[in-house]
Amino acid sequence: MRAFLIRIGVDHAYGGWNAPMDPVSNEFVYVPIPESRPMRPPLGTPYSMVEPALARFAATHTKASDRSVRLPAGLTAANMHLDPDFGHLTYGDGGRRRGKPLLDLGSADAVAFYAGLRPVAPCEHRLVYALVGLYRVQEVVRLESVAEPRWAENAHTRCMEHEPTDVIVRAQPGRSGRLRRCIPIGEYRDGAYRVTRPLLEAWRGLSCRNGYLQRSAVLPSFSDARRFFEWFERQDPELVSANNP
Repeated sequence: MRAFLIRIGVDHAYGGWNAPMDPVSNEFVYVPIPESRPMRPPLGTPYSMVEPALARFAATHTKASDRSVRLPAGLTAANMHLDPDFGHLTYGDGGRRRGKPLLDLGSADAVAFYAGLRPVAPCEHRLVYALVGLYRVQEVVRLESVAEPRWAENAHTRCMEHEPTDVIVRAQPGRSGRLRRCIPIGEYRDGAYRVTRPLLEAWRGLSCRNGYLQRSAVLPSFSDARRFFEWFERQDPELVSANNP
């Protein structure tokens, strides 16, 4: 059994913004990073797709600042790199290096997704790093094998420019998806955001040094995937096949 921990979602480096979350209820909005490549005309995923979810969040969090619940001007007219696509239960990554280890995953394995979210109420940390979804793997394929009728399922196949070696993970329906409420896992220590020490102990560690929670060229893996799964199930997670239910 194997599992990887993958960072997703808009942030300061990719989009110049962080999606909102409620540190009391752990409600959040999933907002992907921007897409810089041209997309196939019928398959575009504009940021307008997330505006209804942000509006719903704002309506129930009336004390949140406009800046925290409204897309910045630079994103409103752009496309999203909607990856993972929780509606289609897919995730894509580069197949030459970073995503190459995903090719070896099978039905007993998983990928867990986390994001850096901005709390809209007083909180211990400026950002909340939290799990936002989990896929139990159904199959992993190379992009070059994806037939045209399935191009709409993932951000990599929606783009006109793509690498045939890219990796597409397809998840098991009913056992995978976006978390309805995120699960905080991070804290700021030793000059960076990292997985909390109690969680590193509960999971029996990660391959990244000291639980480092940043984007990287090498995907972090769980040292003991079974132990992580046991912990995850104890959180009573609710997974949904939707990007923003």
